[in-house]
Amino acid sequence: MGLLSEGSPLSWEETKALADHVREHGVNQFINLYHRLKSRQGDVLKWGDEVEYIIVKFDDDKQVARVALKAKDLLAKLNEKELADPKGVKSLWRPEYGAYMIEGTPGKPFGGLMAHFNLVEANMRYRREEVTELLASDECVMSITNFPRLGAPNFTYPLCQPHPEDPTSAARSLYFPDEAIFPGHPRFKTLTRNIRMRRGEKVSIKLKVFKDVNTKLPVEGAPPGEPDVVLLDAMGFGMGCCCLQLTFQACNITEARRLYDQLAPLCPIMLALSAASPIYRGYLTESDCRWNVISSSVDCRNEEERGLLPLQNSKFRIAKSRYDSIDSYLSPEGAKYNDVPLTYDENVYKRLIDGGIDHLLAQHVAHLFIRDTVSLFSEKVNQDDNEDTDHFENIQSTNWQTMRFKPPPPNSSIGWRVEFRPCEAQISDFENAAIVCFVVLLTRVILSYQLNFLTPISKVDENMQTAQKRDACRKERFWFRRSSKTTEQRAAAAATSTKAAVQEKDKEDKATTNGSNAPWSNGMPKLNGHGVNGMNGIGTNGIDSDHTDTDDEDNELFQLLTINEIFNGKPNVFPGLVPLIRSYLQSMEVDTDTHCTIEQYLRFIQKRAAGELVTTATWMREQVLSHPDYKQDSVVSERINYDLLKRIQSIQQGKHVEPALLGQGNHSKTKDFIPPALQKQLAKNGCCEDK
Repeated sequence: MGLLSEGSPLSWEETKALADHVREHGVNQFINLYHRLKSRQGDVLKWGDEVEYIIVKFDDDKQVARVALKAKDLLAKLNEKELADPKGVKSLWRPEYGAYMIEGTPGKPFGGLMAHFNLVEANMRYRREEVTELLASDECVMSITNFPRLGAPNFTYPLCQPHPEDPTSAARSLYFPDEAIFPGHPRFKTLTRNIRMRRGEKVSIKLKVFKDVNTKLPVEGAPPGEPDVVLLDAMGFGMGCCCLQLTFQACNITEARRLYDQLAPLCPIMLALSAASPIYRGYLTESDCRWNVISSSVDCRNEEERGLLPLQNSKFRIAKSRYDSIDSYLSPEGAKYNDVPLTYDENVYKRLIDGGIDHLLAQHVAHLFIRDTVSLFSEKVNQDDNEDTDHFENIQSTNWQTMRFKPPPPNSSIGWRVEFRPCEAQISDFENAAIVCFVVLLTRVILSYQLNFLTPISKVDENMQTAQKRDACRKERFWFRRSSKTTEQRAAAAATSTKAAVQEKDKEDKATTNGSNAPWSNGMPKLNGHGVNGMNGIGTNGIDSDHTDTDDEDNELFQLLTINEIFNGKPNVFPGLVPLIRSYLQSMEVDTDTHCTIEQYLRFIQKRAAGELVTTATWMREQVLSHPDYKQDSVVSERINYDLLKRIQSIQQGKHVEPALLGQGNHSKTKDFIPPALQKQLAKNGCCEDK
């Protein structure tokens, strides 16, 4: 959710009056932080996942499922272990927007050992079990993206009703009661109220209903003139969704900027692959993903900023919500693909340039700072810009984009990081682990092979909309950069040189177990004394490090490809993401258990991309359409919702195998037991916490 400052929230009027103060000091804080840490080098790979969960309560007698508003009490118990032993816990728990939501992460990030891929699913399973132990027998923790009847009548337990006319209500929603907002931290209701007040009206989230033969139009609550729209009117409909996110530590700022850019075009691709939310407010919709819902749910732009009125009291016309896809690349290689006009604060930009920040980073920050703060605490108004960063983080953490570029926290051992944010939460720990490990491996391939996925921002934006269409994973095509001959030569040369480097360093790696000196021991290579994740270790090992393709001017450099072609390859166009990862792994020394685990994940990704396995969204849609109580009217009734969630519960508990989702084969049972020798090595290569 971002920065969770403690203190007393200011009213919207007080917050609005301090917007320029926050902006001015936030810029100063970033400049100071940048100059302190811009030369930081040699951080090793650390990475971790974040899984968000929904707590569901079943009434088996009435065959009803509701969200359980018990996150505050649940977190108090879950956090007891961390308070007692901060360095020894296997998981960390944090609040999320909903009073029925919690967020779980590993107790410590994973590192550069190949063996860490064997731990991800086990840690996710541990998290689920840890929560389950604290739940009643009729309750369940679920990693689902959206509760299907969120906002439908009586969707909470205990039952709460919305009060849209109540002047004290934060949301003023017709459907989403304030009681469903997490009560344990003032940030959540403050954001809800201030976003609504800054906008000048309630947020308006519009989804096309899935039109079946008996669908009744207009849909209940549809706006005038839009009879086929399912209307959602509160922040909770978006921020009350769950997702799966990843954060990577880079070796330096240059690598972080490059990873940010190279992963950005992959965001819509992974969104389509992980699509998991076709049902909203109890209706089947034409959308398979949460992204536009959550984007609209925090859209605080007023009518002038949205272009509905001439600019008079506002500074800018702003093309997107503060929650959306990125608007510009950060690396020099990406500059020419910034083909969408970027709105940024020229005064902020000039201050950044005068402060020694380069053009690309300056315009990125100046673009973030066109937004006002929408949550401010009285205790945080006056800060020391040489020591504090809360004003910068206030703006940074409320720009929720597909990628986030994260400077190191002050006075911390944590380095420059990037956050990968598009993926939807999956039903099972296996699926979530497969997606996490796939993306981590992809970052290693990008940096090792110096691959170039840069695509014009306009085409990335187009892909983001395509990714959310019904069954986009099987039916749609996406703009993607085709392989040039030099890219394939680069990959082949990298594989050869990487294997040679591993063999040459084998003795040294076995003798050196200090994680800070051997970040890629146990099979992950070091090149020229630097990790593969280090820019300085690339370029002299048979890899063309200037990232330049000879056919950049070719009109066919970017082609429309299916998800299957992107992941599994298309002859003479693109080798495929999965084959590239397999090529990379062939040059690694990987133990049998780890190889088997990774291979199961890759096969799952391949089959989903090929359409042999369906996305969660497609599976859920089919469950509704085939339910005996479904009236072909687009409505997901209480009984359908109950049966759907019961089936999901049995899948995630391993009691039911769902061939359409997971196939027929055995899936990874990653080890809870780690041999003592490996435990020692893992401990020495351990990672600091990133809270």
